[in-house]
Amino acid sequence: MSKPAMIHVTYIETTPEKLWEALTSGAFTQLYWFGRRIESDWTVGAPVRFYDSADDSLTDSGEVLVYDEPKTLAYTFKNEFLESRRDEVPGRVTFTLEPAGSTVVKLQVVHDEITADAVEGWRTGWAPILANLKTYLETSRTLAIEF
Repeated sequence: MSKPAMIHVTYIETTPEKLWEALTSGAFTQLYWFGRRIESDWTVGAPVRFYDSADDSLTDSGEVLVYDEPKTLAYTFKNEFLESRRDEVPGRVTFTLEPAGSTVVKLQVVHDEITADAVEGWRTGWAPILANLKTYLETSRTLAIEF
């Protein structure tokens, strides 16, 4: 029996290269990921870390599993800032990019290897991040989302 997964598909008016940069550049993630900066050297096995720009605290961590630019990016993903989630086994996040026209990219995000009780929380967390990513790439602005 397979473990549950959060799956999100969207279409973004951009290029695969620009979307790839948005997923792997700390300066870029800070813009749409609500102040979180990603850091990695993007080699398989390398650490992936997210830092909060407000106080530079570690918010999430993982390890690069797949780096196939600009098609597939996968890494383990563990929440580090919620005390209740710190002891959980890391999940896996996989981004798959496919051209869907000359100026559109299909982005599929699968967050799996997670427990059934965590799926809705991850879905709730990913939705505004991915909406902000799409909006930023298409308009150069972010959404005024409040939590």
